[in-house]
Amino acid sequence: MAVALPAAVTSAYERLAGEFDKLSTTQKYAVGIAGGVTSLYLLAKVLKGSDRDKPTTLQLSGGSIDSSKVKDEFTAYADSYGKNAGEGITDRSKTVHLVDVFYSLVTDIYEWGWGQSFHFSPKLPNKDLKASEAAHEARIAALLRLQPGQKALDCGCGVGGPMRTVAAVSGAHITGITINQYQVDRAKTHNARQGLAPLTDVVRGDFTNMPFKENTFDGAYAIEATCHAPKLEQVYGEIYRVLKPGSYFVSYEWVSTQKFDVNNAEHVKIMDEINFGNGLPEMRTWKEAEDAGKNVGFELVMSLDLATASVVAGPWEGASSTGSGAGLSPSTAWYERLRMGKYTHAINHGIVSTVDALGLAPKGLKEVHHMLVEVAKSLIQGGESGIFTPMHLLLFRKPGADKKK
Repeated sequence: MAVALPAAVTSAYERLAGEFDKLSTTQKYAVGIAGGVTSLYLLAKVLKGSDRDKPTTLQLSGGSIDSSKVKDEFTAYADSYGKNAGEGITDRSKTVHLVDVFYSLVTDIYEWGWGQSFHFSPKLPNKDLKASEAAHEARIAALLRLQPGQKALDCGCGVGGPMRTVAAVSGAHITGITINQYQVDRAKTHNARQGLAPLTDVVRGDFTNMPFKENTFDGAYAIEATCHAPKLEQVYGEIYRVLKPGSYFVSYEWVSTQKFDVNNAEHVKIMDEINFGNGLPEMRTWKEAEDAGKNVGFELVMSLDLATASVVAGPWEGASSTGSGAGLSPSTAWYERLRMGKYTHAINHGIVSTVDALGLAPKGLKEVHHMLVEVAKSLIQGGESGIFTPMHLLLFRKPGADKKK
């Protein structure tokens, strides 16, 4: 919910912002460290509402969760993870609910700093992150052989960034499903605002028990989403059921790689932190994901880790969402991205802390942001060590006489 500050306060912030803009980069950092003026500058910027497609700092919320319950829900979420190494969510029957809670807690923060596509992508040479993301999403349409007039399913669609790309590129109609009602509402708003409403629909539902008839879709995909399922066979089985015979399903999976050593305590610690900070019940191996698809009846067509497939593409953990990442190490550039856009980690943490201290954000939101700050470190470690990938491509086909070419 937006907070209307007194005109005098807003005017003062804008005057500070104007003066701050005149400073050199070194002076800006000095001023920020000395007196926290940087936070005021950023608050002034967001109060102008220059980007109405995403929440401003003062509009960060708990999604579908009432603001008075955000802290309690986050505490319950944190307590759901076991204390033993490699344990994950202790009661897997609660996974669907916990994922719903997780995305209510993080969706605004993701949109605020990450954008509308909640996924990673390899950094293409001479392309910025937006172009790299679009190519990563457009690959889906090609792999599914989608054509105008066909219908495809986006499993775990989030706020619909990839859905809009796939629909626009292919001309096919895309139906998205997400467990979180807040994401449904956000996705529909974006679809309409960006002119994609005629080719898209979004429903709330559990992708392990979907409200669609058998043999409904000409293709299906999931981008870094099925990792949230209590068991992969549950969601893969449902996708198999709703696909037409001969159709394809492609997934970008979060998995451990061949370099992961279950007997290495540091490896296990990294995976536990990734699971906790991203709402995953556990971390599967790439082989377990392959087998899950085959177990429900799919034919495995392709299995490829896109994180290492191209010798010229930059590492996903080193991608920067703005030009500000140029010349930085992969870790620094990725850290700047997850720190919510072009601003540094310290500044963004200062913003969230400021609005929290002033009572302008739900209690508990600072803890959610801190969780995302900390998991960034683990994601970087997982990527740089090569033990984890968020983009293992699995292409499956449902057997049938009408096989596509």
